[in-house]
Amino acid sequence: MEGSSSDAVAKIAGNVVSSPDAGRAMKAWREKLGIKQKSLADSLHISASVLSDYESGRRPSPGVKFVRKYIEALVTLDEGKGRVVSTLLSSEKDEAILSIGEFSSPIEASRVLKLLDATVLTGSPSDIKLYGYTVVDSIKTIYALSGYDFYRIFGATTERALVFTKVGMGRSPLVAIRVSQLKPRVVIIHGPREVDPLAVDLARREGLVLALSGATSEEAMIAALRGLLQRSAQP
Repeated sequence: MEGSSSDAVAKIAGNVVSSPDAGRAMKAWREKLGIKQKSLADSLHISASVLSDYESGRRPSPGVKFVRKYIEALVTLDEGKGRVVSTLLSSEKDEAILSIGEFSSPIEASRVLKLLDATVLTGSPSDIKLYGYTVVDSIKTIYALSGYDFYRIFGATTERALVFTKVGMGRSPLVAIRVSQLKPRVVIIHGPREVDPLAVDLARREGLVLALSGATSEEAMIAALRGLLQRSAQP
Protein backbone atom coordinates (compact mmCIF):
# COMPACT_ATOMS: atom_id res chain seq x y z
CA MET A 1 0.00 0.00 0.00
CA GLU A 2 1.17 3.53 -0.74
CA GLY A 3 0.35 7.13 0.11
CA SER A 4 -3.00 7.83 1.70
CA SER A 5 -3.84 4.11 1.93
CA SER A 6 -0.88 3.37 4.19
CA ASP A 7 -1.70 6.49 6.22
CA ALA A 8 -5.27 5.24 6.69
CA VAL A 9 -4.00 1.83 7.83
CA ALA A 10 -1.65 3.47 10.35
CA LYS A 11 -4.35 5.75 11.74
CA ILE A 12 -6.96 3.01 12.12
CA ALA A 13 -4.37 0.65 13.59
CA GLY A 14 -3.45 3.28 16.17
CA ASN A 15 -7.10 3.56 17.15
CA VAL A 16 -7.59 -0.21 17.40
CA VAL A 17 -4.40 -0.89 19.35
CA SER A 18 -5.13 1.90 21.85
CA SER A 19 -8.68 0.64 22.40
CA PRO A 20 -9.40 -1.41 25.53
CA ASP A 21 -11.39 -3.81 23.29
CA ALA A 22 -9.53 -4.36 19.98
CA GLY A 23 -12.16 -6.72 18.59
CA ARG A 24 -14.99 -4.26 19.15
CA ALA A 25 -12.90 -1.43 17.67
CA MET A 26 -12.20 -3.47 14.52
CA LYS A 27 -15.89 -4.30 14.16
CA ALA A 28 -16.82 -0.64 14.64
CA TRP A 29 -14.54 0.39 11.77
CA ARG A 30 -15.87 -2.39 9.50
CA GLU A 31 -19.46 -1.36 10.15
CA LYS A 32 -18.62 2.32 9.81
CA LEU A 33 -17.21 1.65 6.33
CA GLY A 34 -20.14 -0.54 5.36
CA ILE A 35 -18.01 -3.64 4.73
CA LYS A 36 -19.82 -6.97 5.06
CA GLN A 37 -18.30 -9.48 7.46
CA LYS A 38 -18.23 -12.22 4.81
CA SER A 39 -16.51 -9.98 2.25
CA LEU A 40 -13.77 -9.15 4.74
CA ALA A 41 -13.44 -12.77 5.85
CA ASP A 42 -13.01 -13.86 2.22
CA SER A 43 -10.27 -11.24 1.75
CA LEU A 44 -8.49 -12.58 4.82
CA HIS A 45 -8.98 -16.21 3.71
CA ILE A 46 -10.74 -17.16 6.94
CA SER A 47 -14.31 -18.12 7.72
CA ALA A 48 -16.89 -15.53 8.71
CA SER A 49 -17.38 -17.37 12.00
CA VAL A 50 -13.70 -17.04 12.90
CA LEU A 51 -13.80 -13.35 12.06
CA SER A 52 -16.93 -12.97 14.18
CA ASP A 53 -15.16 -14.66 17.10
CA TYR A 54 -12.29 -12.15 16.90
CA GLU A 55 -14.64 -9.17 16.69
CA SER A 56 -16.78 -10.34 19.58
CA GLY A 57 -13.87 -11.25 21.85
CA ARG A 58 -14.77 -14.95 21.92
CA ARG A 59 -11.23 -15.69 20.73
CA PRO A 60 -8.11 -14.39 22.50
CA SER A 61 -6.65 -11.04 21.41
CA PRO A 62 -5.90 -11.36 17.66
CA GLY A 63 -2.42 -9.88 17.92
CA VAL A 64 -0.79 -6.98 16.07
CA LYS A 65 -0.11 -8.94 12.84
CA PHE A 66 -3.74 -9.98 12.44
CA VAL A 67 -4.96 -6.47 13.29
CA ARG A 68 -2.77 -5.03 10.53
CA LYS A 69 -3.94 -7.64 7.98
CA TYR A 70 -7.55 -6.95 9.01
CA ILE A 71 -7.17 -3.20 8.53
CA GLU A 72 -5.23 -3.51 5.26
CA ALA A 73 -8.00 -5.71 3.85
CA LEU A 74 -10.61 -3.28 5.16
CA VAL A 75 -8.94 -0.29 3.48
CA THR A 76 -8.47 -2.21 0.22
CA LEU A 77 -12.16 -3.13 0.14
CA ASP A 78 -13.04 0.46 0.98
CA GLU A 79 -10.97 1.74 -1.95
CA GLY A 80 -13.04 -0.44 -4.23
CA LYS A 81 -16.19 1.20 -2.86
CA GLY A 82 -15.01 4.79 -3.23
CA ARG A 83 -12.50 5.56 -0.43
CA VAL A 84 -14.96 6.33 2.36
CA VAL A 85 -12.24 5.96 4.99
CA SER A 86 -10.23 8.91 3.66
CA THR A 87 -13.26 11.19 3.90
CA LEU A 88 -14.08 10.00 7.42
CA LEU A 89 -10.54 10.45 8.71
CA SER A 90 -10.05 13.92 7.24
CA SER A 91 -13.44 15.30 8.31
CA GLU A 92 -13.41 13.83 11.82
CA LYS A 93 -9.82 14.91 12.38
CA ASP A 94 -10.84 18.51 11.78
CA GLU A 95 -13.89 18.16 14.01
CA ALA A 96 -12.25 16.25 16.88
CA ILE A 97 -10.59 19.33 18.39
CA LEU A 98 -13.40 21.63 19.48
CA SER A 99 -11.26 24.40 20.97
CA ILE A 100 -7.59 24.96 21.74
CA GLY A 101 -5.74 27.89 23.26
CA GLU A 102 -2.44 28.94 24.80
CA PHE A 103 -2.55 31.31 27.77
CA SER A 104 -0.38 34.43 27.60
CA SER A 105 0.49 33.90 31.26
CA PRO A 106 0.20 30.76 33.42
CA ILE A 107 -3.17 30.07 35.04
CA GLU A 108 -3.65 28.17 38.28
CA ALA A 109 -5.17 24.74 37.66
CA SER A 110 -7.62 25.25 40.52
CA ARG A 111 -8.97 28.33 38.73
CA VAL A 112 -9.64 26.33 35.56
CA LEU A 113 -11.30 23.54 37.54
CA LYS A 114 -13.56 25.99 39.33
CA LEU A 115 -14.44 27.68 36.04
CA LEU A 116 -15.61 24.34 34.63
CA ASP A 117 -17.41 23.30 37.83
CA ALA A 118 -15.06 20.31 38.05
CA THR A 119 -14.73 17.93 40.98
CA VAL A 120 -11.26 16.44 41.47
CA LEU A 121 -11.28 12.64 41.45
CA THR A 122 -7.57 12.03 41.89
CA GLY A 123 -4.36 14.07 42.14
CA SER A 124 -3.73 17.47 43.63
CA PRO A 125 -4.15 20.63 41.53
CA SER A 126 -2.35 22.81 44.10
CA ASP A 127 0.76 24.53 42.76
CA ILE A 128 0.00 23.38 39.18
CA LYS A 129 0.20 26.13 36.57
CA LEU A 130 -1.44 25.62 33.19
CA TYR A 131 -0.25 27.24 29.99
CA GLY A 132 -3.07 26.14 27.73
CA TYR A 133 -6.16 24.02 27.20
CA THR A 134 -7.68 21.73 24.61
CA VAL A 135 -11.31 20.65 24.39
CA VAL A 136 -11.89 17.51 22.33
CA ASP A 137 -14.86 15.41 21.31
CA SER A 138 -13.89 12.10 22.91
CA ILE A 139 -15.68 9.92 20.34
CA LYS A 140 -14.15 11.65 17.32
CA THR A 141 -10.75 11.82 19.01
CA ILE A 142 -10.62 8.07 19.61
CA TYR A 143 -11.76 7.31 16.05
CA ALA A 144 -9.90 9.97 14.08
CA LEU A 145 -6.71 10.87 15.93
CA SER A 146 -3.84 8.46 16.35
CA GLY A 147 -0.07 8.60 16.24
CA TYR A 148 1.22 12.02 15.21
CA ASP A 149 -2.29 13.43 14.83
CA PHE A 150 -3.06 12.67 18.49
CA TYR A 151 -0.15 14.90 19.50
CA ARG A 152 -1.91 17.89 17.91
CA ILE A 153 -4.17 18.13 20.94
CA PHE A 154 -1.20 19.14 23.09
CA GLY A 155 -0.68 22.40 21.21
CA ALA A 156 2.45 24.30 22.23
CA THR A 157 2.92 22.56 25.58
CA THR A 158 1.77 19.56 27.62
CA GLU A 159 1.33 21.87 30.63
CA ARG A 160 -2.35 22.16 29.85
CA ALA A 161 -5.85 21.04 30.71
CA LEU A 162 -7.18 18.41 28.35
CA VAL A 163 -10.99 18.39 28.35
CA PHE A 164 -12.89 15.41 26.91
CA THR A 165 -16.57 15.87 26.04
CA LYS A 166 -19.23 13.21 25.29
CA VAL A 167 -17.54 10.81 27.67
CA GLY A 168 -19.26 7.54 28.54
CA MET A 169 -17.50 6.33 31.68
CA GLY A 170 -14.04 7.84 31.17
CA ARG A 171 -12.05 4.71 30.41
CA SER A 172 -11.21 5.26 26.71
CA PRO A 173 -9.74 8.79 27.10
CA LEU A 174 -7.47 7.60 29.90
CA VAL A 175 -6.39 4.53 27.95
CA ALA A 176 -5.48 6.79 25.00
CA ILE A 177 -3.42 9.02 27.30
CA ARG A 178 -1.79 6.00 28.93
CA VAL A 179 -0.36 4.76 25.62
CA SER A 180 0.69 8.25 24.49
CA GLN A 181 4.22 9.47 25.17
CA LEU A 182 2.88 12.95 25.90
CA LYS A 183 0.75 13.55 28.99
CA PRO A 184 -1.31 16.61 29.99
CA ARG A 185 -1.11 17.93 33.55
CA VAL A 186 -4.88 17.96 34.07
CA VAL A 187 -7.60 15.83 32.48
CA ILE A 188 -11.22 16.94 32.76
CA ILE A 189 -14.04 14.73 31.52
CA HIS A 190 -17.57 15.87 30.80
CA GLY A 191 -20.63 13.68 30.34
CA PRO A 192 -20.90 10.86 32.85
CA ARG A 193 -22.49 11.00 36.28
CA GLU A 194 -20.06 8.39 37.51
CA VAL A 195 -16.55 7.62 36.35
CA ASP A 196 -15.16 4.15 35.73
CA PRO A 197 -12.82 3.24 38.63
CA LEU A 198 -10.30 2.03 36.04
CA ALA A 199 -10.11 5.55 34.60
CA VAL A 200 -9.38 6.95 38.05
CA ASP A 201 -6.74 4.28 38.63
CA LEU A 202 -5.06 4.98 35.28
CA ALA A 203 -4.94 8.71 36.06
CA ARG A 204 -3.44 7.96 39.47
CA ARG A 205 -0.80 5.70 37.93
CA GLU A 206 0.12 8.40 35.41
CA GLY A 207 0.30 11.08 38.12
CA LEU A 208 -2.44 13.14 36.51
CA VAL A 209 -5.10 15.33 38.02
CA LEU A 210 -8.42 13.87 36.90
CA ALA A 211 -11.63 15.82 37.38
CA LEU A 212 -15.29 15.49 36.41
CA SER A 213 -16.96 18.63 35.08
CA GLY A 214 -20.52 19.48 36.02
CA ALA A 215 -20.81 22.21 33.37
CA THR A 216 -24.18 22.42 31.65
CA SER A 217 -22.76 21.81 28.16
CA GLU A 218 -19.58 21.63 26.11
CA GLU A 219 -20.49 24.99 24.59
CA ALA A 220 -20.54 26.51 28.08
CA MET A 221 -17.10 25.07 28.84
CA ILE A 222 -15.63 26.34 25.58
CA ALA A 223 -17.08 29.81 26.14
CA ALA A 224 -15.67 29.92 29.69
CA LEU A 225 -12.20 28.83 28.56
CA ARG A 226 -12.14 31.29 25.69
CA GLY A 227 -13.10 34.05 28.12
CA LEU A 228 -10.22 33.03 30.37
CA LEU A 229 -7.90 33.01 27.37
CA GLN A 230 -8.87 36.57 26.48
CA ARG A 231 -8.40 37.74 30.06
CA SER A 232 -4.94 36.15 30.24
CA ALA A 233 -3.91 38.20 27.21
CA GLN A 234 -4.84 41.50 28.87
CA PRO A 235 -2.01 43.50 30.45
